Amino acid sequence: MCREHAMGRKQNAADKGGQAIQVALPADCRLAAQGALRAELLGALDAPATVLDGREVARVDTAALQLLTLFRREALARGGAVSWLGASGTLCEAAGVLGLAHALDLPASVPA
Repeated sequence: MCREHAMGRKQNAADKGGQAIQVALPADCRLAAQGALRAELLGALDAPATVLDGREVARVDTAALQLLTLFRREALARGGAVSWLGASGTLCEAAGVLGLAHALDLPASVPA
């Protein structure tokens, strides 16, 4: 299950001083269909802040969740900030089942 963000984390992204990059996750967020998402995430790795938008995700697989987890870890290791604009129930549920909700730092899902 997804959890609420701490206000301090959002402030840290703003403190970086650079422009945040927003990455919208597609409704079909399975890795087989995600060459474009991978490329977009790679392009965002060196941004001072990245905002992921998972509100439209209707389908997601383990590989896509692993890709998002690796992106977040690498971006943080490079000194960037990663936050979420929102996450669908599908995304939160799948991440929870796989034990990745904490690693992804997902926000609370918005009921449909």
